[in-house]
Amino acid sequence: MMESNPNPISSSLLLFLLFFTPTMVAPLGINYGQIANNLPLPENVVPLVKSIGATRIKLYDADPHVLKAFANTGVEFIVSLGNEYLAKMKDPSKAQSWVKNNVQPYLPATKITCIAVGNEVLTFNDTILTDNLLPAMQSVHTALVNLKLDKQVTVTTAHSLAILQTSYPPSAGAFRRDLVNCVTRIVDFHCKTGSPFLINAYPYFAYKGNPKQVSLDFVLFQPNSGIVDPQSNLHYDNMLFAQIDAVHSALASIGYKNVCVQISETGWPSKGDADEAGATPENARKYNCNLMKLIGQKKGTPMRPNSDLNIYVFALFNENLKPGPSSERNYGLFKPDGSQAYPLGVPAINAASTNSSSSGGSGSTPSASVPLPPASSSSGYLAITSDSVKSLSTVQLLYLAPFISLAHFVSFGYTTCNTNVCIL
Repeated sequence: MMESNPNPISSSLLLFLLFFTPTMVAPLGINYGQIANNLPLPENVVPLVKSIGATRIKLYDADPHVLKAFANTGVEFIVSLGNEYLAKMKDPSKAQSWVKNNVQPYLPATKITCIAVGNEVLTFNDTILTDNLLPAMQSVHTALVNLKLDKQVTVTTAHSLAILQTSYPPSAGAFRRDLVNCVTRIVDFHCKTGSPFLINAYPYFAYKGNPKQVSLDFVLFQPNSGIVDPQSNLHYDNMLFAQIDAVHSALASIGYKNVCVQISETGWPSKGDADEAGATPENARKYNCNLMKLIGQKKGTPMRPNSDLNIYVFALFNENLKPGPSSERNYGLFKPDGSQAYPLGVPAINAASTNSSSSGGSGSTPSASVPLPPASSSSGYLAITSDSVKSLSTVQLLYLAPFISLAHFVSFGYTTCNTNVCIL
């Protein structure tokens, strides 16, 4: 592809790929959102993805232009069905039509390995969406079985960390009581089909909500004294690992100790509004670069030290059409012209050619029976600081017991676990 389409990327990229990429021993994932009208053409995005050593991409749709551009690159893909598709996907015939039109044509050249059905559905507190979620996942899986694709493509859904009722200490992690039955059925589906359990986790929100109480070093993977889980005696020097292990504990508490947990979103904005503490290029650089170093070291969490981290950084690009506060439009590692949003420690390359219009994050070519969602519909992705995710700070603050007095927790209405009943 590079020989047939010469551009300023080529020379520096070739040198980079020859000498740098082989050292990236652990898989790095990246979220590729497209709620923007100024992003590079997908073929020009391939070198950017390779420049950071990413081998996995999560899309919020099944954009055919992206899937074609990454054919024969070896990059693995999670493609997605937005929340607005769940009701339709309950119908097995529509699910099979969607898979046949949006997944099957791109295999095996493009390595689609997973379909994410819905995003943070359980924390929208929408009973219709919640009731539709598992049936939709089952229908999509059945479609894969019927098309003999189930051995190479799995089905999952991404959850907000706010599905946890208790997260501190990590060993006492537990799901919200009202969600336990639903989560249990979903996890059982994962175990039967071999698919991963996805969680979106943002330590940034904890810092943003309480910058005077939260240790910035603790959330940015910087040197700090950390915390010790009083039940497991495990030491945590960063919030993300504590969050991940709280999820492991919550899964164990409902009888599932060996589920593959993947962090489907985590990141830090490089810019924000006046009331968005910590949203700076330097903090974003520290968070994402330190995280990528940890992934490259194949370092597991204290509770799962021998398990590779499976993490998708949010996000590849700043997206200028995302609604909400300024931070929403500034999570990207790259600006739309392909320049780095802040120094990433990798060679800079150029990807200036842009699309003529926004894909809106929904660029897939659907079957006739499953139309694209209207521009006003919510996919669960448009704003990661939606009400369902804003409640994330409630969960994340429970990690801050070593930094916040009990009086602070009580005054904010937060509770920690009763260790007499929550020790696993």
